[in-house]
Amino acid sequence: MQPVLFIPLSLSVLLLSGCGKKAPAAAPALPPAEVSVLPASSETVEVVRELPGRLDAVRVSEVRARVAGILLERTFKEGTEVKAGDVLFKIDPAPFEAARDSATAAAARVEATRDQAKAQAERVRLLSSSGAVSKQDLDNAEATLKVSEAEVLSSQAALKTAELNLGYATVTAPISGRIGRAEVTEGALVGQGAATLLATIQQLDPIYFDFTQSSSDLLALKRELAAGSAAAPATVDVTLLLDDGTVYDKPGKLLFSEVSVDQTTGMVSLRAEFPNPDRVLLPGMFARAKVVQAVKKNAVTIPQRALTRAKGGMGSVLVVDDSHKVQLRMVETGNVVGDKWVVTSGLQAGEKVIMEGHLKARPGAVVVPVAYVPTSEKPAGENTH
Repeated sequence: MQPVLFIPLSLSVLLLSGCGKKAPAAAPALPPAEVSVLPASSETVEVVRELPGRLDAVRVSEVRARVAGILLERTFKEGTEVKAGDVLFKIDPAPFEAARDSATAAAARVEATRDQAKAQAERVRLLSSSGAVSKQDLDNAEATLKVSEAEVLSSQAALKTAELNLGYATVTAPISGRIGRAEVTEGALVGQGAATLLATIQQLDPIYFDFTQSSSDLLALKRELAAGSAAAPATVDVTLLLDDGTVYDKPGKLLFSEVSVDQTTGMVSLRAEFPNPDRVLLPGMFARAKVVQAVKKNAVTIPQRALTRAKGGMGSVLVVDDSHKVQLRMVETGNVVGDKWVVTSGLQAGEKVIMEGHLKARPGAVVVPVAYVPTSEKPAGENTH
């Protein structure tokens, strides 16, 4: 006889109730996220470089004493504008006036001697033609005349030197410009053994801006120009950014670029010229030059906010393809043009770049793209994605 198994009533009720219970329903799928997109643009952009440099005077003249003497007077105000030929200093002229007078007297004396020798030579020539004097006497008379004429030339040179030295006692400005401080004061002995520096004049209008650019940048630019991906600008204008961040209101022009590369820095020197009528720019000031070096046509551009930088500096954007799927695209960028990046590779013009809704858009996910509207153009109170 088989043993009878007894199942408790409570357990049987649980089993029966369990058999009739349904499995939980799956959670409903979320609708695709809405993201704002903007097509990558194709436009003509300028290749602009910002290069650091320093301002330099167009001309610098060191005013020096050309004769030795006691400085009697300074006739200019330090830090003012002077014109070429203006009197700056006066050196005691008395010794030079005496030297000029002495040279004048010496010149008069030798001229009288020459006139006497000339008359004597003419008389000897007449006597020689009639045989009254010997050939030797004629030769001596003509030689004496030549010596006298040479002495006249020497005395004239000495007189000219004396007059020059007297003129140098009045020191004038060799160029027009702004004069600095006087290096000597009245009563000082100047020009003794060396040409004493008296003051320095700098021409400030126009003014030079000397700056440098790496040779690798210039080579890359030349390759683009040769390949036809960029064209040289019609005019090379230079904009100056001052050390305090302000923009100088007068454009400059590029004068030249150095033909050799600095072996220690690998940089090429360039120079621009700026008008400086108000003397705002001063030699020695540091600034940056914005130079338009080329023009690129059909360049692909995207707003800066659409680009994300990785740790290594590589840029990336999120793109929505034709099937509304998100793609992560690694891109390389060139210059910044306003608020846009110029994309050199990794993106084509017309591709839809996500501008808003990045957190909702994962690579591979399906999204609903809508046209991006800048915040400034949205109605007041409208939320952004």
